[in-house]
Amino acid sequence: MKILDADKLPDLAAVLAAAGYRVVAPVRDGAQVRMAEWKPGLAIDAGPIPANSVKEFLFPRCEVIARYSLDGDSFAPQPAPVDAPKTAVLAVRPCDAAAMVALDKVFNWEYRDDAWNARREATTLVALVCAAADDECFCTSVGGAPDARLGADAVLRCADGASKFILEALGEKGQALLAAAAGVLADGDARPDPPASVPVRFDSKAVTDWCGENFESPLWRDLGLACLGCGSCAYACPVCHCFDIQDEGTRSEAVRLRNWDTCGLALFTQHSGGHNPRPDQAARWRQRVMHKFRYFVERFGGLACTGCGRCARLCPARLAISQVCREIDEARKAAAK
Repeated sequence: MKILDADKLPDLAAVLAAAGYRVVAPVRDGAQVRMAEWKPGLAIDAGPIPANSVKEFLFPRCEVIARYSLDGDSFAPQPAPVDAPKTAVLAVRPCDAAAMVALDKVFNWEYRDDAWNARREATTLVALVCAAADDECFCTSVGGAPDARLGADAVLRCADGASKFILEALGEKGQALLAAAAGVLADGDARPDPPASVPVRFDSKAVTDWCGENFESPLWRDLGLACLGCGSCAYACPVCHCFDIQDEGTRSEAVRLRNWDTCGLALFTQHSGGHNPRPDQAARWRQRVMHKFRYFVERFGGLACTGCGRCARLCPARLAISQVCREIDEARKAAAK
């Protein structure tokens, strides 16, 4: 059993950085804790759930996917190498690690996305078993758990009353990380602390079934009235993956950019002629819920939600997927009476 003192996470980060890893960890940013690239001197705060997800380190908010040049009448593509540094993500939440498995399906569906796969292969995810959860956590409602291992390459677990961590490798990448960190790890015994208790808040299978039968439900209109269309839920979500493509350039050179986007924004589906098939927030909120709980299930066999609760914590209107699913569950039960 590999043991690490609870206050030695920065030492672990330093050893991994010295071994050639870019280290990403939860660090305090003012009043928030954010997943960010670790640098010497930064304290690692593995207590609160980070405001952002690990998604942005594998699927950047904006990235160059192609370059072009024009020299006279000669037009030529230019190299656009993928930035995929060897990365260790420390204390990533199980809901975030599970989200990477969902995104693997998206970025390898009918077309293999080389940028995603290069970063995924270069990244080692060290999941932290959640010792505490708040009222917005709902991983157990969508098939997860505070100590789930899906998507993780290694697992950190609090032990001996949070005075130590147990670090366990789950695969080859995890074993390589443990070998690189041997200088700060000790062999020994420790008693694992119990994981957080997260109650099941709704029946996700019932939500999937209800969505398939209630496309025109007035509930979508009621939900849409509360939505501000700001997009914060999608940008914080570890599974949301919508993007658009834009070209920017001069007379002699140009780049093609892939930028995050979301179905919650008014212009997301607007056609060049002005028509918008989702003209209001009710239609856009319906799309968001249907995609996560119906369309993704039909295409990939799983949900596009891992229960992290960030949408609830960051929404200025307090409109969250978990709340919507509870309302759908209540509507279903009322209709069954």
